[in-house]
Amino acid sequence: MGLGGISIWQLLIVFLIVIALFGTKKLRNIGSDLGNAVKGFKNAMSDDSTKKDAEFEKLTDTAEKTQNQEVKQKDQV
Repeated sequence: MGLGGISIWQLLIVFLIVIALFGTKKLRNIGSDLGNAVKGFKNAMSDDSTKKDAEFEKLTDTAEKTQNQEVKQKDQV
């Protein structure tokens, strides 16, 4: 590869050094913690989206009811 490129062998050496420093058990725990954090973030985002959808639906229902009441009042006049 050219300048600044990382070959597969360099990545393999770095990976082996990281395993030697931290051990497989600690790396597994870090991976699990990272996975749980991402999962929690996704759940929080979907909960927020669900709440916004419910609020929007409530507002549109209220607006429709108000509009229907105004139409009925105009028809009575």
